[in-house]
Amino acid sequence: MRVVLLGTGDSPGTPVIGCHCRTCEDARKMGWQRRRFSVMVQNAGKTLLIDTSPDMREQLLRMDIDRVDAVIWTHCHYDHFIGFGDFYRVQSNVNVFTLPEIHESIAYFMKFLKYKPIEVESYNTFNLFGMDITLFDVNHPPVKSVGVKIECDGYKIVVSGDTNKNVPNKSLAEMMDADLFIVEALAPEGRFKKHMNANEALSLAKRINAKKVVLTHIGHFFPPHHIAIKKYPLGMDFQTFSFGEASLDEFF
Repeated sequence: MRVVLLGTGDSPGTPVIGCHCRTCEDARKMGWQRRRFSVMVQNAGKTLLIDTSPDMREQLLRMDIDRVDAVIWTHCHYDHFIGFGDFYRVQSNVNVFTLPEIHESIAYFMKFLKYKPIEVESYNTFNLFGMDITLFDVNHPPVKSVGVKIECDGYKIVVSGDTNKNVPNKSLAEMMDADLFIVEALAPEGRFKKHMNANEALSLAKRINAKKVVLTHIGHFFPPHHIAIKKYPLGMDFQTFSFGEASLDEFF
């Protein structure tokens, strides 16, 4: 099984259009960026996407992906679903899994594209491509939002989804002892109604006893990556985690 962070940025990405802060300028000068959030999981020769970011076309071309076998949407904010439109005239009838209310919120925007909405409920496990997948509720007001748990070959990967620190206890139980915890952290500090800062994300990782933690959905509020990475386990676009029989290997 392989897990790839296709995009690790927040809704505007980094660099932000029109912003000339230290981080955005460093990104321009040094040629790095944070594309909008999406995670790719591959197993048994199949490709699953967790969210379809506005940068979907570039992300799939970069990874040389010819076909997507399934999609999970975590919530109805544009930076997590709108890239699904890049499948138009490329691929139809893609199976898309999420909660009924999330499907309902997104359906209007995707009515031009034929796909297969598959409704699942929180905490009900389903199997895709040899992986057991469970969606669990998180807290991202005012919309309904879920995280994703994937279990395969004795490994557990947890994606927090967009959430603040007030994750329901039932969801915390699903997240416990993750081998890899992909958790959102909008900024190094500060209070956010809908999101976590880095300290809150790391505290949550400790609470669920995560073995490896990588921060994502990162804003330009962090220092430039080469500086911030010395303090925080920030993810980078296309960072890849490969799960073998004996160990977890990470490479870029």
